[in-house]
This record gives sequence, C-alpha cells and structure tokens, in this order.
Amino acid sequence: MRIAAVTCVKNEGPFLLEWIAYNRVIGVRDHLFYSNDCSDGTDRLLDRLAAHGVVAHLANPAEGRNYQMEALKHARGQEMVHAADWLWVADVDEFLNIHVGDHSIPALIAACGDPQAISVSFRFFANAGVTRFEDRPVIGQFTRCHAPDLWCGESAIEVKTLVRGDFPLQYYGAHRPFHKPNKAAAPVWKDGAGRDVPEAFLRAANKRRIRKFPAKGARSFATLNHYALRSLDSYLVKNDRGDVNRENREFDDSYWRERNDGACEERSILRMLPKLEAQIAALKALPGVAELHAECVRLHRARRDALVQQARYQAMQAQLRTASTLPPGEDELLARIGAAPVLALP
Repeated sequence: MRIAAVTCVKNEGPFLLEWIAYNRVIGVRDHLFYSNDCSDGTDRLLDRLAAHGVVAHLANPAEGRNYQMEALKHARGQEMVHAADWLWVADVDEFLNIHVGDHSIPALIAACGDPQAISVSFRFFANAGVTRFEDRPVIGQFTRCHAPDLWCGESAIEVKTLVRGDFPLQYYGAHRPFHKPNKAAAPVWKDGAGRDVPEAFLRAANKRRIRKFPAKGARSFATLNHYALRSLDSYLVKNDRGDVNRENREFDDSYWRERNDGACEERSILRMLPKLEAQIAALKALPGVAELHAECVRLHRARRDALVQQARYQAMQAQLRTASTLPPGEDELLARIGAAPVLALP
C-alpha cells in the first residue's frame, strides 16, 4: 500500500524530522511539502531531505494568501499524488494516533473495512505550563488535553481525512475532500471508529458542520493528536510567523485558551516513541541533515530571543502565562455564577 502525505509549512524547521519520522513509522511512504517565505531554515532542510529522496519539496504556488488551498489544487497534478493508494492531508503539528493492530495506517484502513475515506477527530493537546522550547519529540512533552467528546462546549469537533485513490473527487479541502455531486454514488466514508460519517457531513449539507461532526464514540480506532500550542516559546514564534494580521492589532488569546484545556491526560501515543526516535536518528544520519536540523533549532531560539525583547511580545507572553486554562465560554459561565477563574501558571 502506497500512502502519501501532503502538507504546507512556513518556519516549522525544528519540527520537520519528528513529523516525517512519525508518519514513516505509521506507514506513510511519500511526503510532498509546500513551503513559503521561510526564515528559519525549513526550506534548506527540506531541500536536503529531497536530495536524499526522503520528501518532495516545492515552493507554494499561491499568489495571494490562500496558501493551503492553492497548494492542494497544485498537488493533484503531482505524480506522487497520482501514484498514491491513499492520501493524508495534514499539518506538521498533527499526529495520527492509531489504536488498532500494529498502530499503522494500513491497520486503521483494515479496521474500517477499506472505505474510500476515513475522517479522524481532533484532540487538542494543551501547553500545560511548558514554557521552554526543547529539541525533543513534541509527542513526548505534551500529554494533557480536553475531554474526548467535548471541545469548547461543542460536541462536533474538526477532523482530518485519509482519502483513497478512487474517491470521486471534486477537490481536496484542508479537512476533508469534496466529492462530485450527482455524478456517482456517495463514497463509502467512515469516522475514526469505523462508523459511517453523518450524512450531513458526507454531503457537506450543513455549512456549520462542513469539517466536523460529533466526536462521541468516534475515536475507537484512531485519534488525531493536535499539538497546536507546543511550548510558550514556540507559540510566540508561531504567532510571529503565522498571523499576517497580527501587526497593528491587539493580541487576542482566544486561540490559546480554546486549545489549552488540559482536563485529561492522554498518553497512548507514547508507545510510538521508541520507533519514532529510531526513525529520527536514521534521518539525522543522512549527510547534512543533522546539521541543518540544528540550524533550524538555533534560528527558532534566536527568533524567540528577539521577540521577547519587544514590548508587545513581552505583553503577549505575560498574558498567556496568566490566562485561564478554561475555554472562554466556560470562564463566562463561572463568572455568571460567581466562581473564580482557573489560571494556567503560578
């Protein structure tokens, strides 16, 4: 079975090897990366990995700000995508945690009955008070997350989707594919427990549920671990590189607070660490890879050091240190009943 992953990156250099290595452990053979405007060595590391045949690396073709959708449109014409039996569209902070068989994508596909698509529900992993960036696997550093069936008071939680090569594709979306209407029978489409996805989601009939559906019972076979925050250091760098609207705008901590709910501990993915670390070591053994990874780490830390000298990032850092670990809606409820907020750090 040939499985390919497609992703878009900007300044993700320190995290590339872990994501590639993890995907290889679970059965991904090919990786297609699109990058844009990198200043931390991401593009140079990807070029070196491409020279070794580990990944394919292309400049993002987007002319405006719609980087992901333009890249996914472009990817349809790539031989790597045409040759794949299955395509996995995900981000570098998302890890497919498979609970069946040998914990591989083929095992998940088999458990689901070999459908044409499998949509796996997110579980957001909290920062949990981790301040300093460390150059070691993210999946081993963060184990606190929200309750499995609810996120920010919503029972419907976003998904990412594995897509089989014969899916009746109209176009790829970042969270799910869209199929050609009225030209073929609806595709066989399962959730992360091997159940049929809800009809409204399958047909994209409800705009509010176009990329999510109720998560209750949907993770028996697989969970999508989403490490959107990582360390406070890395979150500052993420804000600097990723939010083109940040300049001249007051900082809003809602993204952080919505994803920093550490009500539960979830450690099942730690079973993958030995194989993951062996794969990372194999990648670093390729000529030039370890050195370029180290350069990405150095530049990541240097950018962190530069940001914390700026008043607005000092204020952001202070605000996040003291932000409630409860989602905004829960804090509003507590305020109405007169309870005290919960703070993230002492």
